[in-house]
Amino acid sequence: MSVPAFIDITEEDQASELRAYIKSKGADISEENSEGGLHVDLAQIIEACDVCLKDDDKDVESVMNSIVSLLLILETEKQEALIESLCEKLVKFREGERPSLRMQLLSNLFHGMDENTPVRYTVFCSLIKVAATCNAITFIPTDLDQVRKWIIDWNLDTEKKHTLLRLVYEALVDCKKSEPAAKVMVELLGSYTEDNASQARVDAHRCIVRALKDPNTFLFDHLLTLKPVRFLEGELIHDLLTIFVSAKLAAYVKFYQSNKDFIDSLGLSHEQNMAKMRLLTFMGMAVEFKEISFDTMQQELQIGADDVEAFVIDGTSASPQIDFLQWKKKTHSSHDKENKYKQGTTVQCLFMKQSSMNHMCHVSKGGFCF
Repeated sequence: MSVPAFIDITEEDQASELRAYIKSKGADISEENSEGGLHVDLAQIIEACDVCLKDDDKDVESVMNSIVSLLLILETEKQEALIESLCEKLVKFREGERPSLRMQLLSNLFHGMDENTPVRYTVFCSLIKVAATCNAITFIPTDLDQVRKWIIDWNLDTEKKHTLLRLVYEALVDCKKSEPAAKVMVELLGSYTEDNASQARVDAHRCIVRALKDPNTFLFDHLLTLKPVRFLEGELIHDLLTIFVSAKLAAYVKFYQSNKDFIDSLGLSHEQNMAKMRLLTFMGMAVEFKEISFDTMQQELQIGADDVEAFVIDGTSASPQIDFLQWKKKTHSSHDKENKYKQGTTVQCLFMKQSSMNHMCHVSKGGFCF
């Protein structure tokens, strides 16, 4: 990728022009080039370039791109420290101001480097941080397959891998992209081993809470297989997750009555939890039984007799986002030996749109047939 330069002259003259420009803006820097070579010049220029970012001068972008272009022609071993220094300035300088310029500079630097250059990790992390401050994560490549490829290409160690995945996750959450964020968090937690799972305690806790809070998430059993989540066994948060995986509404109500303060401390809505558990309980019943009586529905879902039929209609029409095929697969392969759902039961078109309700179930004497 070609990066716009400040002016079409030799590298030494370009460094000299940059020094002169930065000094004219009030920086404490000599106009004379260093005898140590271009990398020393760049170190001093980057150290003083804050004055450029403060300025609204139309030449600022060209000046900063000139610094980027000089960085890209340096030998790889001389690049890393300078790139880290520039990235730090672009991330921290007046956080929230001129984000488009800072993102453009980081993008030029990122795409101007060889794909396998390890220091691209630093640039990409900086790009995510800046994008997150201005809700611009959409413009940053965060596809999980691509991120996995970069982790391999850059030969990241465990700590850097975790840092990268955590940054991507937090940026996606900040931009309210809950579904891709959840996938990244599962990837992060899945990268821990028995030896270091305890280090991901906070991440595991956060992952569970966000999954339970997300109104579009109904499948949780895969979280129980993650080592950092398993590390939480015996704690209330793990007990709560287990209820959403394999228990019914009554179990949640009992848990809430004993742990109301805990639920509140997580920032979870009891009403939302009740609604989700009702729907999960209903789904489980539909898998377990071919026919459900009104009395059973009323008792298991803890609703009045007059509300049963409305719940079935609302539940089936308002939840097309639930992948019932995945739910059936889950009930057939759940790790929980106490799961009472009958394997092999088939339910045709459980969650159809309301216009196709006649294909989902029909009312029989005293109940619903599936």
